[in-house]
Amino acid sequence: MARCDVCFRHCEIPEGRTGFCGARACVDGEVYQANYGRITSLALDPIEKKPLHRFYPGSMILSAGSYGCNLRCPFCQNHEISWSDEAFRFADTAEVLSPEELAQTAEYYRKKGNIGVAFTYNEPLIGYEYILDTAKLVKETGLKVVLVTNGTATLSVFEKLAPYVDAMNIDLKGFTDSYYRDVLKGNRKMVMDFIEAAVQACHVELTTLIIPGENDSAAEMEEMCTWIAGLKDKDGKVVGRSVPLHISRFFPRFKMTDRSATDVSTIYQLAETARKQLDYVYTGNC
Repeated sequence: MARCDVCFRHCEIPEGRTGFCGARACVDGEVYQANYGRITSLALDPIEKKPLHRFYPGSMILSAGSYGCNLRCPFCQNHEISWSDEAFRFADTAEVLSPEELAQTAEYYRKKGNIGVAFTYNEPLIGYEYILDTAKLVKETGLKVVLVTNGTATLSVFEKLAPYVDAMNIDLKGFTDSYYRDVLKGNRKMVMDFIEAAVQACHVELTTLIIPGENDSAAEMEEMCTWIAGLKDKDGKVVGRSVPLHISRFFPRFKMTDRSATDVSTIYQLAETARKQLDYVYTGNC
Protein backbone atom coordinates (compact mmCIF):
# COMPACT_ATOMS: atom_id res chain seq x y z
CA MET A 1 0.00 0.00 0.00
CA ALA A 2 1.26 3.49 -0.88
CA ARG A 3 -0.25 6.94 -0.46
CA CYS A 4 -0.30 9.30 -3.46
CA ASP A 5 -0.09 13.02 -2.73
CA VAL A 6 -0.66 14.50 -6.20
CA CYS A 7 -4.20 15.73 -5.49
CA PHE A 8 -6.85 16.08 -2.82
CA ARG A 9 -7.81 12.40 -3.06
CA HIS A 10 -4.59 11.16 -1.43
CA CYS A 11 -5.32 7.70 -2.78
CA GLU A 12 -4.17 4.75 -0.67
CA ILE A 13 -3.12 2.47 -3.52
CA PRO A 14 -2.85 -1.29 -2.95
CA GLU A 15 0.22 -3.10 -4.26
CA GLY A 16 -0.03 -3.68 -8.00
CA ARG A 17 -3.07 -1.46 -8.44
CA THR A 18 -3.64 2.10 -9.64
CA GLY A 19 -5.28 5.05 -7.95
CA PHE A 20 -8.42 6.93 -9.00
CA CYS A 21 -6.67 8.60 -11.95
CA GLY A 22 -5.59 5.30 -13.46
CA ALA A 23 -2.06 6.56 -14.01
CA ARG A 24 -0.38 6.25 -10.62
CA ALA A 25 0.34 2.81 -9.23
CA CYS A 26 1.84 1.12 -6.18
CA VAL A 27 4.99 -0.88 -6.96
CA ASP A 28 7.07 -2.36 -4.11
CA GLY A 29 5.25 -0.12 -1.63
CA GLU A 30 6.04 3.11 -3.50
CA VAL A 31 3.95 5.34 -5.75
CA TYR A 32 5.02 4.90 -9.36
CA GLN A 33 3.97 6.91 -12.44
CA ALA A 34 2.45 4.13 -14.54
CA ASN A 35 1.94 6.34 -17.61
CA TYR A 36 5.51 7.68 -17.67
CA GLY A 37 6.40 8.44 -21.28
CA ARG A 38 3.33 6.64 -22.63
CA ILE A 39 2.20 9.07 -25.32
CA THR A 40 -1.29 8.56 -26.76
CA SER A 41 -1.47 11.81 -28.75
CA LEU A 42 1.18 13.97 -30.41
CA ALA A 43 0.44 16.89 -32.73
CA LEU A 44 1.78 20.25 -33.84
CA ASP A 45 -1.02 22.69 -32.95
CA PRO A 46 -1.62 26.43 -33.16
CA ILE A 47 -0.97 27.91 -29.71
CA GLU A 48 -4.49 29.39 -29.81
CA LYS A 49 -5.91 25.85 -29.71
CA LYS A 50 -4.70 25.28 -26.14
CA PRO A 51 -6.29 27.89 -25.78
CA LEU A 52 -3.62 30.52 -25.21
CA HIS A 53 -4.39 33.79 -26.99
CA ARG A 54 -1.86 36.10 -25.32
CA PHE A 55 1.21 33.85 -25.27
CA TYR A 56 3.20 33.94 -28.51
CA PRO A 57 0.07 34.32 -30.69
CA GLY A 58 0.39 32.94 -34.20
CA SER A 59 2.95 30.32 -33.20
CA MET A 60 2.77 26.52 -33.17
CA ILE A 61 3.44 24.18 -30.28
CA LEU A 62 4.07 20.44 -30.07
CA SER A 63 1.22 18.99 -28.01
CA ALA A 64 1.69 15.71 -26.14
CA GLY A 65 -0.77 13.70 -24.09
CA SER A 66 -0.86 10.42 -22.18
CA TYR A 67 -3.79 8.71 -20.47
CA GLY A 68 -5.67 9.08 -17.18
CA CYS A 69 -7.35 11.90 -15.24
CA ASN A 70 -8.16 12.75 -11.63
CA LEU A 71 -11.57 14.28 -12.44
CA ARG A 72 -14.68 12.67 -13.92
CA CYS A 73 -16.20 15.36 -16.13
CA PRO A 74 -19.15 13.66 -17.85
CA PHE A 75 -18.74 15.94 -20.90
CA CYS A 76 -15.02 15.23 -21.47
CA GLN A 77 -14.01 15.80 -25.09
CA ASN A 78 -10.91 13.65 -24.66
CA HIS A 79 -12.62 10.83 -22.79
CA GLU A 80 -11.01 8.18 -25.02
CA ILE A 81 -7.65 8.86 -23.36
CA SER A 82 -8.79 10.35 -20.06
CA TRP A 83 -11.13 8.06 -18.17
CA SER A 84 -13.29 5.94 -20.45
CA ASP A 85 -12.86 2.16 -20.65
CA GLU A 86 -10.69 2.76 -23.72
CA ALA A 87 -8.41 5.08 -21.78
CA PHE A 88 -6.96 2.47 -19.50
CA ARG A 89 -6.32 0.04 -22.34
CA PHE A 90 -3.63 2.52 -23.39
CA ALA A 91 -1.64 1.36 -20.37
CA ASP A 92 -0.23 -1.47 -22.46
CA THR A 93 -0.49 -0.10 -25.99
CA ALA A 94 0.60 3.55 -25.86
CA GLU A 95 3.91 4.40 -27.47
CA VAL A 96 6.72 5.05 -25.00
CA LEU A 97 8.61 8.25 -25.73
CA SER A 98 11.53 9.14 -23.47
CA PRO A 99 12.00 12.73 -22.27
CA GLU A 100 15.03 12.96 -24.54
CA GLU A 101 13.01 11.81 -27.56
CA LEU A 102 10.17 14.25 -26.90
CA ALA A 103 12.60 17.14 -26.41
CA GLN A 104 14.39 16.19 -29.63
CA THR A 105 11.07 16.04 -31.49
CA ALA A 106 10.21 19.52 -30.26
CA GLU A 107 13.57 20.80 -31.47
CA TYR A 108 13.06 19.15 -34.85
CA TYR A 109 9.78 21.01 -35.38
CA ARG A 110 11.29 24.38 -34.49
CA LYS A 111 11.80 24.90 -38.24
CA LYS A 112 8.02 24.66 -38.66
CA GLY A 113 7.37 27.40 -36.13
CA ASN A 114 7.29 25.24 -33.01
CA ILE A 115 8.00 27.18 -29.81
CA GLY A 116 8.02 24.26 -27.38
CA VAL A 117 5.99 21.46 -25.80
CA ALA A 118 2.44 21.61 -24.41
CA PHE A 119 1.42 18.81 -22.07
CA THR A 120 -2.29 18.43 -22.75
CA TYR A 121 -5.18 16.19 -23.93
CA ASN A 122 -5.39 14.14 -20.71
CA GLU A 123 -4.58 15.60 -17.27
CA PRO A 124 -0.80 16.18 -17.32
CA LEU A 125 -0.26 16.79 -13.61
CA ILE A 126 -0.97 13.18 -12.68
CA GLY A 127 2.26 12.46 -14.55
CA TYR A 128 4.31 15.38 -13.26
CA GLU A 129 7.54 13.35 -13.04
CA TYR A 130 7.65 12.87 -16.81
CA ILE A 131 6.81 16.53 -17.36
CA LEU A 132 9.61 17.57 -15.02
CA ASP A 133 12.20 15.34 -16.69
CA THR A 134 11.16 16.51 -20.15
CA ALA A 135 10.74 20.19 -19.28
CA LYS A 136 14.31 20.44 -18.03
CA LEU A 137 15.58 19.22 -21.40
CA VAL A 138 13.18 21.41 -23.39
CA LYS A 139 14.25 24.51 -21.49
CA GLU A 140 17.91 23.76 -22.22
CA THR A 141 17.15 24.17 -25.93
CA GLY A 142 15.49 27.55 -25.39
CA LEU A 143 11.99 26.25 -26.15
CA LYS A 144 8.89 26.89 -24.04
CA VAL A 145 6.93 24.57 -21.74
CA VAL A 146 3.15 24.81 -21.49
CA LEU A 147 0.61 22.95 -19.33
CA VAL A 148 -3.08 22.60 -20.16
CA THR A 149 -4.51 21.39 -16.87
CA ASN A 150 -7.52 21.12 -14.59
CA GLY A 151 -5.39 22.53 -11.77
CA THR A 152 -6.28 19.68 -9.43
CA ALA A 153 -2.91 19.19 -7.79
CA THR A 154 -1.15 19.99 -4.55
CA LEU A 155 1.09 23.01 -4.28
CA SER A 156 4.03 20.67 -3.69
CA VAL A 157 3.54 19.33 -7.22
CA PHE A 158 3.22 22.87 -8.54
CA GLU A 159 6.44 23.96 -6.82
CA LYS A 160 8.41 21.14 -8.45
CA LEU A 161 7.25 22.18 -11.92
CA ALA A 162 7.01 25.96 -11.60
CA PRO A 163 10.66 26.80 -12.43
CA TYR A 164 10.33 25.05 -15.79
CA VAL A 165 6.86 26.14 -16.96
CA ASP A 166 6.30 29.25 -19.09
CA ALA A 167 2.52 29.24 -19.47
CA MET A 168 -0.59 27.41 -18.37
CA ASN A 169 -4.18 27.24 -19.43
CA ILE A 170 -6.10 26.15 -16.35
CA ASP A 171 -9.71 25.03 -16.31
CA LEU A 172 -11.80 26.92 -13.79
CA LYS A 173 -14.81 24.79 -14.57
CA GLY A 174 -17.32 26.61 -12.38
CA PHE A 175 -17.52 28.53 -9.16
CA THR A 176 -19.57 26.42 -6.76
CA ASP A 177 -18.37 23.63 -4.52
CA SER A 178 -21.43 21.54 -5.39
CA TYR A 179 -20.65 21.58 -9.12
CA TYR A 180 -17.04 20.56 -8.54
CA ARG A 181 -18.01 17.89 -6.00
CA ASP A 182 -21.15 16.38 -7.53
CA VAL A 183 -20.61 16.75 -11.30
CA LEU A 184 -16.83 16.76 -11.74
CA LYS A 185 -15.84 14.70 -8.66
CA GLY A 186 -13.28 17.40 -7.92
CA ASN A 187 -12.32 20.05 -5.39
CA ARG A 188 -12.80 23.74 -6.19
CA LYS A 189 -10.54 25.06 -3.41
CA MET A 190 -7.59 23.03 -4.66
CA VAL A 191 -8.03 24.51 -8.14
CA MET A 192 -8.32 28.06 -6.77
CA ASP A 193 -5.15 27.60 -4.69
CA PHE A 194 -3.35 26.23 -7.75
CA ILE A 195 -4.42 29.20 -9.89
CA GLU A 196 -3.32 31.69 -7.23
CA ALA A 197 0.14 30.08 -7.19
CA ALA A 198 0.37 29.82 -10.98
CA VAL A 199 -0.41 33.51 -11.55
CA GLN A 200 2.61 34.31 -9.40
CA ALA A 201 4.92 32.07 -11.44
CA CYS A 202 4.06 32.19 -15.16
CA HIS A 203 1.65 33.34 -17.85
CA VAL A 204 -1.85 32.03 -17.04
CA GLU A 205 -5.08 31.89 -19.02
CA LEU A 206 -8.29 30.35 -17.69
CA THR A 207 -11.06 28.40 -19.42
CA THR A 208 -14.66 27.84 -18.35
CA LEU A 209 -16.93 25.50 -20.31
CA ILE A 210 -20.54 26.61 -19.84
CA ILE A 211 -22.94 23.71 -19.20
CA PRO A 212 -26.67 24.49 -19.47
CA GLY A 213 -28.32 24.27 -16.07
CA GLU A 214 -25.05 23.82 -14.21
CA ASN A 215 -22.73 26.84 -14.32
CA ASP A 216 -24.50 29.20 -16.73
CA SER A 217 -25.85 31.92 -14.46
CA ALA A 218 -24.72 35.54 -14.69
CA ALA A 219 -24.49 35.65 -10.89
CA GLU A 220 -21.96 32.78 -10.81
CA MET A 221 -19.94 34.34 -13.62
CA GLU A 222 -19.87 37.66 -11.80
CA GLU A 223 -18.70 36.02 -8.56
CA MET A 224 -16.02 34.06 -10.40
CA CYS A 225 -14.71 37.14 -12.22
CA THR A 226 -14.61 39.12 -8.99
CA TRP A 227 -12.27 36.48 -7.61
CA ILE A 228 -10.16 36.36 -10.79
CA ALA A 229 -9.83 40.14 -10.85
CA GLY A 230 -8.38 40.06 -7.34
CA LEU A 231 -5.53 37.66 -8.14
CA LYS A 232 -2.07 38.93 -7.18
CA ASP A 233 1.43 38.52 -8.58
CA LYS A 234 4.44 37.41 -6.52
CA ASP A 235 4.98 40.98 -5.28
CA GLY A 236 1.43 41.28 -4.00
CA LYS A 237 0.23 43.53 -6.81
CA VAL A 238 -3.33 42.90 -7.99
CA VAL A 239 -3.06 41.70 -11.60
CA GLY A 240 -6.15 39.54 -12.03
CA ARG A 241 -7.92 41.92 -14.35
CA SER A 242 -5.33 41.10 -17.04
CA VAL A 243 -5.72 37.31 -16.71
CA PRO A 244 -7.43 36.11 -19.92
CA LEU A 245 -10.65 34.12 -19.55
CA HIS A 246 -11.98 31.80 -22.27
CA ILE A 247 -15.72 31.17 -22.03
CA SER A 248 -16.58 28.14 -24.15
CA ARG A 249 -19.76 26.63 -25.50
CA PHE A 250 -20.75 23.09 -24.51
CA PHE A 251 -21.85 20.42 -26.99
CA PRO A 252 -23.48 17.13 -25.89
CA ARG A 253 -20.92 14.33 -25.70
CA PHE A 254 -19.70 11.31 -23.76
CA LYS A 255 -21.96 10.82 -20.71
CA MET A 256 -23.74 14.18 -20.94
CA THR A 257 -26.11 13.92 -23.88
CA ASP A 258 -29.20 14.75 -21.84
CA ARG A 259 -29.15 18.45 -22.76
CA SER A 260 -28.71 20.68 -25.76
CA ALA A 261 -25.63 22.67 -26.69
CA THR A 262 -25.24 25.95 -24.85
CA ASP A 263 -27.07 28.78 -26.57
CA VAL A 264 -24.64 31.08 -28.34
CA SER A 265 -26.51 34.03 -26.83
CA THR A 266 -25.76 32.69 -23.34
CA ILE A 267 -22.03 32.61 -24.08
CA TYR A 268 -22.06 36.16 -25.39
CA GLN A 269 -24.08 37.41 -22.41
CA LEU A 270 -21.72 35.75 -19.93
CA ALA A 271 -18.77 37.21 -21.80
CA GLU A 272 -20.25 40.68 -21.40
CA THR A 273 -20.68 40.03 -17.69
CA ALA A 274 -17.04 38.96 -17.45
CA ARG A 275 -15.80 42.01 -19.37
CA LYS A 276 -17.08 44.28 -16.61
CA GLN A 277 -14.17 43.04 -14.49
CA LEU A 278 -11.65 41.44 -16.88
CA ASP A 279 -9.75 43.00 -19.77
CA TYR A 280 -9.33 39.89 -21.92
CA VAL A 281 -12.41 37.70 -22.41
CA TYR A 282 -12.70 35.29 -25.34
CA THR A 283 -15.62 33.18 -26.52
CA GLY A 284 -15.04 29.65 -27.81
CA ASN A 285 -16.94 27.10 -29.91
CA CYS A 286 -19.36 29.75 -31.14
